[in-house]
Amino acid sequence: MSQGTVIVIGGAEDKVRDRVILSRFVTLAGGPDAVVAVISTASSMGLEAGERYRSVFGQLGVETVRPIHAVTRQQANDEAAVRALRDATGIFLTGGNQLRLSSTLGGTRLANEIFERFQAGAVIAGTSAGASAMSSHMIAFGASGATPKLRMAQIAAGLGVLPGVIIDQHFQQRNRLGRLLSLIAQNPSLLGLGVDEDTAGIVGPDHVMEVIGRGSITIIDGANSETDAWEIGGHRPLMISGVVLHSLPAGYQFDLRRRRRIETPPLRALAGGEAASS
Repeated sequence: MSQGTVIVIGGAEDKVRDRVILSRFVTLAGGPDAVVAVISTASSMGLEAGERYRSVFGQLGVETVRPIHAVTRQQANDEAAVRALRDATGIFLTGGNQLRLSSTLGGTRLANEIFERFQAGAVIAGTSAGASAMSSHMIAFGASGATPKLRMAQIAAGLGVLPGVIIDQHFQQRNRLGRLLSLIAQNPSLLGLGVDEDTAGIVGPDHVMEVIGRGSITIIDGANSETDAWEIGGHRPLMISGVVLHSLPAGYQFDLRRRRRIETPPLRALAGGEAASS
């Protein structure tokens, strides 16, 4: 049994022009022969969100696209929803509210089937809230700002297809460095991934992440850091020292397991960098 590929998208991915990120998802899912399920549970737009992606993936050549809008735990345990995933080669989780997504799907048959398809080799992609929910430890909500402070963000359990990391999205656009630093100070075993809009990290079975899209992914490694988070109170600024920070634009690769950048020439031709998408 092989493990599939995970794509974490920082939100606001291009759906109209070059569609670098969505095109790569379609290619990894099997191109015209792909069977794509779109799960729009996180979205307040309901069925409209699923239909939007059905249209986009159809324009990219996918004939079989199945929107699934499970909004209750009963629906997420329904046989029809589970059956819609059983032959999926690609599963796409829309944006919205990640706590709604995790609290609706967590521990259900639908969540179990997502994980089963991933273990069988399917590509699992999530944008915005869908990206946050990929990890075992998920940012449920939090405050913006560059300075890390205690109680700046709340953690909940995610879907767990990408363990060992914690993912934040709309990263540069919403000034979320502080909250990711604060979470790494409190959970230094995790690797922080801050994904900009219209940017994605593609993680294969070898745990190597490739960056594609127009922005960057900020990686925060606190394995050797020190902090005073355990002894301060309230919402005060906290100290974190000794963090290793990487900022990787399109074309660069990072080994999530070994926590190091892969020192190869950037894959500019495939990555959808500025030259390819301007």
